[in-house]
Amino acid sequence: MPGPATRYASAARTPQEQRTRAGGPLSSYGFKDGWIRFRAAWRPYVTQSFAAGLSTFLILFFLSLENAVMIAALGASTFIVFARPFDLTARPRNLVGGHLIGFAVGSLCGIVPCEALVGELVMYSLAVGLSVFLMVLTYMQHPPAAATALGMAIRGPSEQALAAILTITLLLALFHHLLRPHLRNLF
Repeated sequence: MPGPATRYASAARTPQEQRTRAGGPLSSYGFKDGWIRFRAAWRPYVTQSFAAGLSTFLILFFLSLENAVMIAALGASTFIVFARPFDLTARPRNLVGGHLIGFAVGSLCGIVPCEALVGELVMYSLAVGLSVFLMVLTYMQHPPAAATALGMAIRGPSEQALAAILTITLLLALFHHLLRPHLRNLF
């Protein structure tokens, strides 16, 4: 029976292989399995988590906290970039493009005048749904960008918000590019 380090070192190619890897059922999302993976290779977990926190600090240091709607999506984007750096959604194109799609769609939905609460809720929902559709259509999937669309629909468009989104996404993309040789998917 392979030890913890070799059990998780090789990636399964199919869901069937993943379930039966190491001779038995495997739940890759259980606490025990996560703890085994952490103990087998703790250094990347610590360094990548530290890099995520440091990059968030640097970005927030230069931004106004008035942009809290966009900053909320920053945490999720940071998680994807540092915990799953080799996923499709972590690519710089997806990171920047997804948030720009979210900004544009959310801003357009935010300027539509609505008198009733139901109309506002429809526009907020449309912002999320349309941004998801456009991200998938343009192959720029980045889930936190749907939060950007919702935030912009609620807040409304502004140059300051666009500057914040561009700053956040471009800095995260730069950090991803520079640190990518030293990163690995953590789960």
